[in-house]
Amino acid sequence: MLKKILFQFQDRSQLIVAFFGALIGFCFLMLAMHYMVRVGDFGKANEIIGSNTLIIQKAVSNKSTLGIGKSDFSDGEILHLESLPFIEKVAPIVNNSFGVSLQTDSEAVPYFRSDVFVQAVATEFLDVPLENWGWKNGDTFVPIILPREFLVMLNTFASAKGIPQVSDDLAKSIDFKFTIYNSAKKEWHKVRILGFTAELSSILVPTSFMEYANENFPTAIPSKTTQLMVQVKDGQFGIFENYLQENGMESKKSSMIIGKLKSIATILFAVIIGISLIILLLAALVIVQYGQLILANNKENIHKLLLIGYAPKKIQGVINGYFFSLFSIILIASILSFSLIKFFVDRLLLEGGIQLSTNWTYQSFVVVLLAYLLLYLLFVKKVAVRSLVKYN
Repeated sequence: MLKKILFQFQDRSQLIVAFFGALIGFCFLMLAMHYMVRVGDFGKANEIIGSNTLIIQKAVSNKSTLGIGKSDFSDGEILHLESLPFIEKVAPIVNNSFGVSLQTDSEAVPYFRSDVFVQAVATEFLDVPLENWGWKNGDTFVPIILPREFLVMLNTFASAKGIPQVSDDLAKSIDFKFTIYNSAKKEWHKVRILGFTAELSSILVPTSFMEYANENFPTAIPSKTTQLMVQVKDGQFGIFENYLQENGMESKKSSMIIGKLKSIATILFAVIIGISLIILLLAALVIVQYGQLILANNKENIHKLLLIGYAPKKIQGVINGYFFSLFSIILIASILSFSLIKFFVDRLLLEGGIQLSTNWTYQSFVVVLLAYLLLYLLFVKKVAVRSLVKYN
């Protein structure tokens, strides 16, 4: 009855415009947040190197080939890199000065052996649980991170031998062992593959193992810092690339391209989120204005209802319930529209060769629910209450 009295004869054209504005705002907000998260996760599925992390080295030139230019980094150069505003963290990658080979140590696979190059890096650059990444003398195995190219090489070897190729999970279950040596002695250590990375061409080992082997199996060739692990701040890959070019340094091009694309996409989606919030704010203001117009047009009706005994809270509840239902319909319609658009966008990305995860992101639902609650509480309920008090 109250709903008919208050809303039956109102012009809804303004409300329809606000409805579709809020629908577009909510839908774009969910889409932008969802794909911002998915783009940020792109490439992490099989990676064990931390996010925004690149490996840099000095570019090879004629001078370095002739032994005139330096290819290693000094302590001063590392400190300078750490002070740059677009860099989060820097750490040297420690190289082995001892001889090392990796071989299979299982009857389940054919014998395979290869001389390898191993490196160690600070744990904070690795996306790996600390309890799994460590070593001390006497441990039963050394955890390692393999370059993905090594697995390709292993599968090429398996194919040539006429045996099934090895998946990531299967490779982690195969027993391997290191032979570390110098001209005077050698030693064996069982190893266990912890993960893979496409960023490095060497095998990563814990720093403690590298220190032990370098100390106990020294050679005439000293270990030099020729590569650095660098974590770049979000959205700063373009500036970082220019710095590398200007200072005769380089990084893996594929990693740099992915980093720049992720930075651009993150900025773009952040802008879309900002625009979506502005659209939602404008839509909410139009709905609030519509609510105030309803109260103004029903000034006499509200006074009559109060005089015949209707409690102010009863009238207020009808008005707030109307707008709550309106925003809820908008929210549900937005989620359904988001689901439909997401389905087609995911298909287009897959056809274009971009394999983003198609799973839902909880962040997209959290942000739209927060926006819904904020708009309802701050721009509808509060204004409706104040307006009702004014006319009482």
